[in-house]
Amino acid sequence: MITALSWIPKGAAKAIPDRAKLPSKEEIEKLKESCKIFNKEEEEENGEVAHAKAVAEEFGKSSKSKSASPSMEVDDGLKELDMDNYDEEDDGIEIFSSGLGDLYYKSNEMDPYLKRNNDHDDDSDDDSKILPTDLMIVCARSDSDNKETNCIDVYVFEETSVGSPNMYSHQNIIVPAIPLCTAWLDCPLKGGEKGNFVAVGSDDTPIIEIWDLDVRFEVLPCVQLGGQNEEGNYKEGSHTEPVLGLAWNKEFRNILASASADTKVKVWDVATGTCKITMDHHTDKVQAVAWNHYAPEVLLSGSFDQTVVLKDGRQPSHSGVKWSVMSDVESLAWDPHSEHTFVVSLENGTVKGFDVRQASNSNPSFTLNGHDKAATSVSYNISAPNLLATASMDKTVKLWDLSNNEPSCIATHKPNAGSLFSIAFSADNPFLLAMGGVKGTLKVWDTLSDTNVSNRYGTRPVRP
Repeated sequence: MITALSWIPKGAAKAIPDRAKLPSKEEIEKLKESCKIFNKEEEEENGEVAHAKAVAEEFGKSSKSKSASPSMEVDDGLKELDMDNYDEEDDGIEIFSSGLGDLYYKSNEMDPYLKRNNDHDDDSDDDSKILPTDLMIVCARSDSDNKETNCIDVYVFEETSVGSPNMYSHQNIIVPAIPLCTAWLDCPLKGGEKGNFVAVGSDDTPIIEIWDLDVRFEVLPCVQLGGQNEEGNYKEGSHTEPVLGLAWNKEFRNILASASADTKVKVWDVATGTCKITMDHHTDKVQAVAWNHYAPEVLLSGSFDQTVVLKDGRQPSHSGVKWSVMSDVESLAWDPHSEHTFVVSLENGTVKGFDVRQASNSNPSFTLNGHDKAATSVSYNISAPNLLATASMDKTVKLWDLSNNEPSCIATHKPNAGSLFSIAFSADNPFLLAMGGVKGTLKVWDTLSDTNVSNRYGTRPVRP
């Protein structure tokens, strides 16, 4: 199943990703020790222990191959070549030659075999090269039939002028537990002006892992937020239960917000790996967080206590503004075209819209009653004001026109992805909608292919 997904902006990824280096023995031991801490009372190994063992085994294989005796390797090779009978071989064309015999080339540049090998350097593999025109999507995926198959998948979506687009897997990162939420961020954690990272919250652990998407075959995250120390005590500022929601602050690029089953909302500085703010204004699991697009210090959070709360990060001790929504919160989003409005989707299948200027009135501006089961995800279109997509456990995606707070459903789509968990419009091609659900297959819907959508919005210019 795909539990969460995020678009990666065009140009954010390296054209040719780096290759991961093997972790040091100290890093392997540290990972195994952390896994022991989290599982010291369990009799069976969970995903984290399995992950640690897998990393350790791969490290061990590499170490053994590097430490093998050179003389043994040479002896084995000579036996295979049967050098004692070398001079008795029949004359004729050599099996692994072009039939030209001992042809001599004055330079390596003239040798077609050396030239061909140089032209196909492993580091410039066509399958891993990212073009400036490529769209990319990062997904959190778990195989329900194999609980140890928990990964972060990165897909490339190639748009074509003729025919259907092409989508393929770019890389796969194994993670130790079922990933529940993701947030893409470009904070330059490794120097430079920008980065290409994804933050991941997972089941069975309070740790937030941050992975470098410009490194292939990586086995360890580059940053871990929270967790336990060697004595088994929680690190300062750590969550104590799984992280259910994440939100990156695009204005303050080192800032990440997290929502947790421990009822807390936290604000992290990913550059230093420290928790800066802890807020405890909810009384049940916190499912979702979102930063305001126009006032980036303002944070919205939604909980299983059936409330949505607005807080200002500059005044975290203030009680904030609270709305009662009468059902468990599944997701929420700020309107990118208005600093005052947001929507929240609920477990009872409804989606409600609110205007913060009417905080004294807890009634919603509108209510969408479009789904038969939990409304799990919402996404605003950044190009078309008032266009909202909603997804549900009822296996459908619906598009809504919210004009004048009088919403109307303009399209319904069933992507054959099973019960849906996450959807998101692309920022680079705003009418492409990525969708993920229980079947574990990533789907992308060109919403302009729907007649009602194309008639209403036509070929609106794509935001650069």
